[in-house]
Amino acid sequence: MYIWHNVDEILPFIIFSVKRKIPEFVNCIGRYLPSTVFGMLVIYCLKDVQFLQGNYGISKMISILVITILHVWKRTMLISIPGGMICYMVLIQLVF
Repeated sequence: MYIWHNVDEILPFIIFSVKRKIPEFVNCIGRYLPSTVFGMLVIYCLKDVQFLQGNYGISKMISILVITILHVWKRTMLISIPGGMICYMVLIQLVF
């Protein structure tokens, strides 16, 4: 197990050494995959929400709005994700 872990960590540095150009496919994955995963998580979290029944839909929509505003403003998921989570927790614990 230990050997496989070391091979797994060292292998990318051997394959993509400084001397070789990184393939365009790998650059494309690095550019688009984080946003795609984030979008899939949003869709998965909202798949069973009844927006017109109860207060849960309202708090989730407000939190999504906060996440969108924070992400457009700062352009970093490190601020937008925790900001939306804090907003949602405050809303469901104190408001709704």
